[in-house]
Order: sequence, then C-alpha cells, then structure tokens
Amino acid sequence: MRSFCHMGLLYSAKLVFDYMRVDGHLHSTMLGFMISSFGRAGEFGMAKKLLAEVLSDEVVVSIFALNNLFNMMVKQNKLEEAVRLYKENLGSNLYPDTWTFNILIRGLCRVGKVDQAFEFFNDMTSFGCFPDIVTYNIIINGLCKANKVDRGHNLFNEIRSRDDCSPDVVTYTSVISGYCKLGKMEEASALLNEMISLGTAPSVITFNVLIDDFGQVGDMVSAKSMYEKMVSFGCVADVVTFTSLIDGYCRIGDVNQSLQLSNAMKVRNISPNVYTFAITINVLCKENRLHEAREFLRELQCRNIVPKPFIFNPVIDGFCKAGNLNEANLIVVEMEEKKCHPDKVTFTILIIGHCMKGRMLEAISIFNKMLSVGCTPDDVTVRSLISCLMKAGVPNEASRIITIASQDMKLASSSSMENNAPLRINRGVPVTA
Repeated sequence: MRSFCHMGLLYSAKLVFDYMRVDGHLHSTMLGFMISSFGRAGEFGMAKKLLAEVLSDEVVVSIFALNNLFNMMVKQNKLEEAVRLYKENLGSNLYPDTWTFNILIRGLCRVGKVDQAFEFFNDMTSFGCFPDIVTYNIIINGLCKANKVDRGHNLFNEIRSRDDCSPDVVTYTSVISGYCKLGKMEEASALLNEMISLGTAPSVITFNVLIDDFGQVGDMVSAKSMYEKMVSFGCVADVVTFTSLIDGYCRIGDVNQSLQLSNAMKVRNISPNVYTFAITINVLCKENRLHEAREFLRELQCRNIVPKPFIFNPVIDGFCKAGNLNEANLIVVEMEEKKCHPDKVTFTILIIGHCMKGRMLEAISIFNKMLSVGCTPDDVTVRSLISCLMKAGVPNEASRIITIASQDMKLASSSSMENNAPLRINRGVPVTA
C-alpha cells in the first residue's frame, strides 16, 4: 500500500486498504497514512470519504493525521471544506488539540474572517485545549490586520497576565504594525520601547514596519532615527528597509537623498526589488529628470526582475509629453521584450502622445493594437482620440472609433458619444491620410 502511494497510484492503494479493512487488519497508523496521502495529492474528497467509511470501524484516527489534512486543505485554499470537515467529525473521529485550532484560526485570519476565527479561539477551552503563544500571535495578527487593534491589544494584555506564556517579538511586531497602520505612531513607538525594556529584542521586520510608516507620513527624522536604532541592535538593513527610506525621502521631495540610498544599496550589494525601481523612477519623472529615470529602466532590464507596466508608464508619459515619441516607442518595444505587456494606461499615454504630435495614423494603429490584445479603452482614451481625429479632418475614422468603442466599452449608445464629441461628424467627407 505504501509503495502504491509513493508511486502516485492512490486508487490501487485504496483497493489494498479496503481488503485490509475487510480482513480486520486496519489500524490507526495505516488509516492516518492513507488520509495524509490523499491530502498530499489534493484528493480531499477521497480523504473525507475514507473518514466517513471508517466511522463504524471503531478505528481511532490520529489527531496528527487529521491536523496534516486540515493543514493541507487550508494551504490549498480549501478553508471552508476544512471547517466543514472539522464540524462533521467533531466528537466521532476528531478530538482536536491546540494545533488543530491553530491551523483553522490561521486559515480564517488569512482570509479576513477574524470574527469566525475568534469563535474557534473561544471554543478551545471547551475541548480541554488552551491557546499557546502561536495561537495568540495568529489571532492578534489577524485582528490588527483587520484594524481591530484595540481587541488585539486586549489579547496582548491577556498574555502578559498568564504565567505559562509571554509576548514574543512576533506578538509585539503584530500590535506595532496595527498601530502603524492606523497612523498611531506614538503608540507604536511606545510599544517598541516597552519590548526593548522588557528584554525582547526587535527584529528587522519590527524596525521595517516602523521605518515604512514614518516614511508614509513624511516623518523622515523619526524614520532615520529608527534606522539608526535598528543598526545599534545588530539588525542588518535589507531591501525592504532601503525601499521604505527611499519612498519616504521621495514623498518629502528629497530626491537626491533617495538616490544616495540607491547607491548605498549597490555598495552593500543589496538588490533592489520591483518597488524600489518603481518609486525611484516615478519620482524622477515627476521631477522631469527623464534621462536619469531612463537609466534606472535600463538597469532594471539587466536584472532578473519581472517588471510591471506601472514602472514603465511614467517614463513613457514623460517622453511623450516632451515630444520625444521615438524614445517612448522604443521603451514600449523594450518593455514587450521583457514579457511585460502594455496596459490600458500605457496605450492611453501613447495614443494621446501621438495625437498631440499630429501622428494620427500611428495613434489609430496603437488604438487598433489595444483592441486586438483585448485591452478595452476607457472613456478618456476614446474621447481624446475622437477629438484629435475631428481636428485633423478625418471624421469617418472618428465615426469608426465611436462604433468600435460603443461595442467594446458597452456604452449606452454611439449617439451619446456623438452628442458629446467636440464637432458633428460629416460622413460625406472622405478619410485623409
């Protein structure tokens, strides 16, 4: 049976299992092995069927095997099935332990069902189970992510009143993160000082949370101070630390300081991620430092990073507005070579850019390409293109765009587009190049 399972022949293994069951050779270990094997293969229906079949056999299913099954179901996004299975087998095959509750509570918190997770949390004592620090950390983190920080802090205080467990770095970091998310930086900082005074060393993640949120509100004095404290605790700054600092300085308009931090990353051999590039490129474009932004794009293309359109779009927009359409078009080619496909924003930028330079045929070609790749234009794109076509004296083409747009965008009617167009369309005028 084990050989069949290892070979992936689960139904053959189930056949052997059934023969063993009929012969009375079934035992808990073998049952647990079969359940786990079905779970690993994603055959949760078969695992549940197996549990139902052995209900009358007086064979105890080990909680270890059931917990493995619950864990695999949650990881495979079968949370509702896992909860249903738990309830169906409660008191028959299933006598939960703390790990059982931790698995289900974690799954519920991950999908934002914190209140339902709390129901499981409150039920633990009914089964002779008591939450450990892992349980508390899961539920506190879930509450704080759901902006229920006060409830999270109440549980935090509950841990401190217990003799058998105490808050650890994960507990503190969850509550600190919750306060940061709400913009309560004083409370977050006070909690950091408390954990340090009680001998719990903050982690890189703890400091990163604080640095990022100080940067979000533009308090770079506090962000820098937190970074210095981080270094004093022997925590090594990572890409998240630097990206948060770069973002913070960009928010207050200190672009040169953010560029210095980018250089510091190179010196320390810390590779920037997609967000580091996006933040830096975006702010350089806002400052009209297009050639520097272009250099960052080139650096991005040399790295093993899968780029997103939102990184390229500000640079393309900048060159379009500067009238350098050739460079904008070249960036789009490079973008596509990196398997990064233009999105609605990219196409709209290019269409408007070409229209503004009077390159109508190229604008129409870009619009047609946009449709051909299944990217639906929005109202801004269509109206801009129609306006420019009318001004360029090609009303028939404008009429065609209206008809296509009405179908693709599911607008109320093409006549409503015509009523709002800058000029009336005279369909007797031939299309000119």
